[in-house]
Amino acid sequence: MKAVDVQTLGCYINGEWTVPDEAKLIEVKNPGDGSVLAYVPRGDKEEIDQAVQAAKTAFLSKEWKELTPYARGQLLNQIAEIIRENKEELARLETLDVGKPLGQSAVDVEIAARYFEYYAGIADKIFGETIPVEPGIIDYTVREPIGVVGHIIPWNYPLQIAARSIAVSIATGNAMVLKPAEDTPLTTLKLAQLMETLGLPKGLLNVVTGYGYEAGAALSSHPDINHITFTGSVETGKRVMESAAKNIVPVTLELGGKSPNIVFADCNEEQALEWVRKSIIQNAGQTCSAGSRLVIDKSIKEDFVSKLVEAMEKLTIGPGMDNPDLGPVLSQKQFERIQEFIDLAKQDGITIATGGERKLIEGCENGYYLKPTIFDNVAADHHLAQEEIFGPVLTVTTFETEEEAIAIANGTPYGLVAGIWTENVGRAHRVANQLQCGQVFINHYGAGGGIAQPFGGYKKSGFGREKGLEALKSYTQLKNVALKYY
Repeated sequence: MKAVDVQTLGCYINGEWTVPDEAKLIEVKNPGDGSVLAYVPRGDKEEIDQAVQAAKTAFLSKEWKELTPYARGQLLNQIAEIIRENKEELARLETLDVGKPLGQSAVDVEIAARYFEYYAGIADKIFGETIPVEPGIIDYTVREPIGVVGHIIPWNYPLQIAARSIAVSIATGNAMVLKPAEDTPLTTLKLAQLMETLGLPKGLLNVVTGYGYEAGAALSSHPDINHITFTGSVETGKRVMESAAKNIVPVTLELGGKSPNIVFADCNEEQALEWVRKSIIQNAGQTCSAGSRLVIDKSIKEDFVSKLVEAMEKLTIGPGMDNPDLGPVLSQKQFERIQEFIDLAKQDGITIATGGERKLIEGCENGYYLKPTIFDNVAADHHLAQEEIFGPVLTVTTFETEEEAIAIANGTPYGLVAGIWTENVGRAHRVANQLQCGQVFINHYGAGGGIAQPFGGYKKSGFGREKGLEALKSYTQLKNVALKYY
């Protein structure tokens, strides 16, 4: 597979691939070795407007309006099939683009296919309700497509998130414009190329590459967009919401987290150790739902952290194509940001139980590799335990009572995910009931991609829900009809 196959595609607008002149191209780099993988167009307001108008035309077309929900479901199943037929190429592209281990990319490809299958089964089951009002009136609701949906895709799971965005949009009868992250656009473009063979109405799916402050800003502020879905940082999320508000456009925001694994003394230690480790090293910790805080019973902390350090130091680190345990972080910018947090820990005298150093890989000296890092005995209110680092970096904070554990877990500006580790069922439910977050996992962390599980946050982690049936609410609008029959 050659990245040049994607280099020549450009933006996908109204069923055509367009490439501006060379002065408007963006380098896409391999984080594993710093080499240039591809060049993609630096789309801006003009390309976004073309894409939105194409989507609007497609949405209003007779061809799309008359396609039955059942037929939309069949189309989604075809997309799932074509993803699996091209699974090796998609996984390689995702690894080259993002840096994650090839095995993790292969899982991402399967999850992408499952999104399409899941929403294929839902397309003809989006129901309304009848409402008893008074004799002589039949009152009912229908859920209708919301229109043209804008999706701003993050760089850490581009294939997965593009897939869930496209799948739910088609299932609910919408048209769409996707703006992938400028760092990792390759699998989104490849997915559009694969879908092109299935005969979608022109303009139904559009992909515009470019920078967030240009193409992303133009998309979120466009007056003909009917809904915006954004996954990314809090600060960018604020700007997206402000832009959309000027046009009275609803938004779904997923803005990251500082998620705790709360480990009680009566936990299954072997399972807890495995998942605490996995939840912070997946995709080099560049995951909004990463278990980036270990909140642990003081009585077992020393032994648990000692074993965790041992496990971390056994991990293999290297280029994603070699399928190690841990690949590189995305970019120099991301690496330097993580390094600032490490420097802060050293400055404040916080114990670094392991890691905190760059890992040099022979032949990949320009790659951005970091040893998995554990900051021990971090105060709950310290900056390191409050802010999203977005790397393979874990903070350790102890508690002595259940109430203290809950207070620490809730004591950040975020509220996305939490893990609870205990064999006491009553405690598990008590704690889950009091956690201020959108998802709680008890004695595990994550579940097979979570396709059916509503995903979103409390507080600064955002609002609205992706995944599962709950996502349908964001992509449809409710109409009430009342008929008087005598």
